[in-house]
Amino acid sequence: MIRVVLPQHLRTLARVGGEVEVEVKSPATLQSVLDALEASYPVLRGTIRDHVTLQRRPFLRFFVCAEDWSHEAPEKPLPEEVASGKEPFLIIGAIAGG
Repeated sequence: MIRVVLPQHLRTLARVGGEVEVEVKSPATLQSVLDALEASYPVLRGTIRDHVTLQRRPFLRFFVCAEDWSHEAPEKPLPEEVASGKEPFLIIGAIAGG
């Protein structure tokens, strides 16, 4: 099980607490986590990634073991700490403004 922490607006949409768990087959990748998250919470489809291109939405970032994985290849295997559930996979809402 992989632990996923969602930003407040997505928690509200999915009607969940701060952290959810998703089942991901090995090897765990960025794409497999997002696929499992969208399968478990269909209301999140299109909110994290574009429906067609599956590209990350501009104002969301992905963090793994305190590193920004927002621009990593979707098929890159996640570190063992995340794959084993020791560390969470974070989805963070970016803030912009002027």
